Amino acid sequence: MNAQTEAFLTAAEEAQIVQAIQEAEKNTSGEIRVHLEQHWEGEHLQHAVQLFHQMEMDKTKERNGVLFYIAVADHKFVIYGDEGIHQKVADNFWDSTKDIVIGYFKKQAFAKGLIAGIQEAGLQLKKHFPWEANDSNELQDEISKS
Repeated sequence: MNAQTEAFLTAAEEAQIVQAIQEAEKNTSGEIRVHLEQHWEGEHLQHAVQLFHQMEMDKTKERNGVLFYIAVADHKFVIYGDEGIHQKVADNFWDSTKDIVIGYFKKQAFAKGLIAGIQEAGLQLKKHFPWEANDSNELQDEISKS
């Protein structure tokens, strides 16, 4: 981590994002995580998939984890969902969520963009993976960084 990654979101904004994750997950068995890093040399989607597996997001019961990945200095953003989601939805499922986030990012409203994207992801996940009484929080809600 470096100062730019740290400055991307304030501590208060990070807390708001974690709260948005927790709120979104109240309505779905889906799991949402956010990962920030400064820079990545290679292809960002491929790296997001690698991180997804490193964070064991592919170990959820219904394979319905979603990663919001941001490479701050590279101005790159990826949403990656697990195979359980892709078995139930169209290929363009995440496009509207990405558009919402990118719209805010273009205005330098990074926290608002992530919160809006998380809320939208929660609504979409709720349709296909509604919360049930035996659901548990399978993944950490905190923002991870590297």
